[in-house]
Amino acid sequence: MYIRFVVDAIDDDSEVRGGILQAAYALRDEGQMIDHDLQGLDTLLSWFASQLNTPDRFNRTSSKGYYRRAPKGISWLKDTAKEHIDKMREVAEILGRHGHRVEMLKESRPGYVVYEDEFQVVAEPFADSTK
Repeated sequence: MYIRFVVDAIDDDSEVRGGILQAAYALRDEGQMIDHDLQGLDTLLSWFASQLNTPDRFNRTSSKGYYRRAPKGISWLKDTAKEHIDKMREVAEILGRHGHRVEMLKESRPGYVVYEDEFQVVAEPFADSTK
């Protein structure tokens, strides 16, 4: 099983609901947060930066010029990544206090896997996947 935390905003590239780390960076960069939440969010984002690898690709294609194509892959945590999921819930709480509705999605078939490590996969959704 794979887990994804999303907000309501649709990502322009993947055309699915955006992930909460993307929303968390945007909220932090707006500069409108109270100090307590800002410090907590900075701590969490730093933790993710050090504890979750940045995938090297988000496209299924390996054809010439793939790096110029809009990334269709979306990130999912493996359900065994318990600490990562707990930290995502903490991020979700902060986002919720700032008006973002966060939903946790579960999926057994995330799509065509284009990247995988110990804690996550990046997959391009199947055509019959729900958005």
